Amino acid sequence: MAYGPQDCLISQGADLREAGEHAVLMQWSVERQRQHLFLHPYPRRGYAKAPDRSGFPIRPRPAMLLPEEDPSTLALRRMNEVTARVQELGEALDMPTTLWEHLRAAWDRAEKEEDPRMAEIVRQARELMPTLKIWRDKIRRVLRRTRELTPLDRVQEMDRSSMRWLSRQPGRTIAEQAGAGQRILAVVRHENFDTLENRVAHSYLRLVGDVGREWLAEHPKALGSARYLAVQAYVKFCKSLAQEVTQLGVGLAPTDITPNYVLMEDQTYRAIREAWEKLLRREKALDDLWAWQAQTWTDFSVLAIVLALHEMEGAELIAQSPIRFREEAVQGIWFEQERPIAVFWLRRENRVVEVMARPEEPGIMLIKARAHVALRISEVNNTSAFPHRVAVWTPHAFERLDVEAAAHDASHRLAQLRRLSGHHELTRHGLILTPAHYTPQVAKHEVSGTFIHAVALDGAGESLAFGRAAVRDFLKSDIWTLA
Repeated sequence: MAYGPQDCLISQGADLREAGEHAVLMQWSVERQRQHLFLHPYPRRGYAKAPDRSGFPIRPRPAMLLPEEDPSTLALRRMNEVTARVQELGEALDMPTTLWEHLRAAWDRAEKEEDPRMAEIVRQARELMPTLKIWRDKIRRVLRRTRELTPLDRVQEMDRSSMRWLSRQPGRTIAEQAGAGQRILAVVRHENFDTLENRVAHSYLRLVGDVGREWLAEHPKALGSARYLAVQAYVKFCKSLAQEVTQLGVGLAPTDITPNYVLMEDQTYRAIREAWEKLLRREKALDDLWAWQAQTWTDFSVLAIVLALHEMEGAELIAQSPIRFREEAVQGIWFEQERPIAVFWLRRENRVVEVMARPEEPGIMLIKARAHVALRISEVNNTSAFPHRVAVWTPHAFERLDVEAAAHDASHRLAQLRRLSGHHELTRHGLILTPAHYTPQVAKHEVSGTFIHAVALDGAGESLAFGRAAVRDFLKSDIWTLA
């Protein structure tokens, strides 16, 4: 049976070769046989068909004029918003001592629709303007040698071909051979700007226009924001500069050029080439993000939980994992970190809570719950007590999930697992974080002292503000009791 857009693309199996395209979320052993929980990507152009997936929207290209209400357009918008929230972690890492404060400020701004998302074009608008101004003033040119009929008093150089031409002209002196126009064939040098490095710069200017206009069109309500004004000014500058180099006769470079010495070693041209290549890789990167956006959603959910803990009254960050942020996501994952990503001490409860994202050894209860994110709560004054875990699920699908049904099913599942004997683990409560599709909602369900909060939220605007508040409310509830 094929996966559909209403499904989370998750399966379980032992054979990695038969799983098709996948990432491993969790793994464990049953009777000495290794089992895996697989996440499969959403389909994209030009990739393997297995596992069977049908009815999914394909990521729209910039040239596709689709209405704003089109499902694929909305899905791309949601993906970009979630990706932007995760990418803001990379910016916040520039100040590691105040990492979470800066990330919280960025997410606070994202709750307002007039604050546009971070993107590569925004970074380049901030960083490349001085480089392009330097290039405009010192654009590289070469002297091309050509043969032309030149007035006698301006002749500076003759080669063998021009001298042969002169020898064939009638007359006894050079003046007679020059004829009535007093011109002879001579070598003339002309400035020429149509070099490979200038063609790369011209191609970059044109690409900035396309990418920048697309980004500006995504944020019609952000006219007064600093990011919007920076990109708008950069696009305008690049458009004007592209017209100038067109008048100089500079062509466009193909995307598969081999960089020459100037593009590799000249500081200005190298910066332009690298920026051009980043924008060119953008299409492939977007395809990969589209396919693996369920992984990006998990990272977004983990950051939302850490920020909510950071905002709790009496919570103190006592340990933080080193985080390495990548330039490009790998299977939708933007950053690497040790486990746990963050550790908080709750003064009032006198407990330590660890945020576990994709733990290598999740424990039998989380494995049976199929939760690859969790909170691990420990008693400070009772080291012999078994830690308590709060299961966190991050389901992602192209169609909106029924959060009421999800909360109901998850609470019954955890209640059943609590009755299992022989396990030195306690998992009493759970949190579900799922995309809201711009209809935020909270659903709660309790069975025999086990309760679940299911929160539907998005990566920007009021839906983000609603979801963050709901996560904070969950953390304020009675999840810290270890008994």
